[in-house]
Amino acid sequence: MKIIYKEGEGEIEEKKSRFIAHVYPVQSEEQAVSYINEVKKKYWDARHNCYAYVLGEDAGFQRFSDDGEPQGTAGKPILDIIMKSGIYNCLIIVTRYFGGTLLGTGGLIRAYQAASKEGLEHSTVLSVSDGVLAQIDADYNSIGKIQYICLEMHIDILKTEYTENVYMEMIVQAENYGQFVQKITDAFSGKISVVKIQQQKFGKSESGEVILLS
Repeated sequence: MKIIYKEGEGEIEEKKSRFIAHVYPVQSEEQAVSYINEVKKKYWDARHNCYAYVLGEDAGFQRFSDDGEPQGTAGKPILDIIMKSGIYNCLIIVTRYFGGTLLGTGGLIRAYQAASKEGLEHSTVLSVSDGVLAQIDADYNSIGKIQYICLEMHIDILKTEYTENVYMEMIVQAENYGQFVQKITDAFSGKISVVKIQQQKFGKSESGEVILLS
């Protein structure tokens, strides 16, 4: 499951036609329509402002528009890119400034999809998981073993504070939490405990950055 965390913009040129893609996170149809109207106002002199958006974790609500392009050459290809990416609650608008050369059906489809991909590449996309925010208080001699277990289980340590003891805060995928608690318990014979702070959705970018979601 993926979401757009930060909107982005990308542009390509094909036979002197400019295709400018804007990518937005959206939570409702009203919000999507507002962004579409905003882009149409900004690019009032463009030939076309085509778009597609999906709402809901199952992408159950879908809308798209060719905005005057030949049917099936713009809106649906943009939608296909969103669906293939696995992103939900996402809107992509592709503005076209006509360059004077007809691209043909295949050329239009490829251009609108290429622009959509370019927009996504310039956005922050997060893979979203259900997790548990947890903490461990341990002595200095235990840090290495705790870090090794976290590394082994692909658990991200968010914060480490060094005082008399070492305080560590981490995010654990919900389905792995029980196993993590057991590993820590076994490794330290019950002398160190994992304390659950709260259930926590979190996202991870392609660069590995972890972001806690509200």
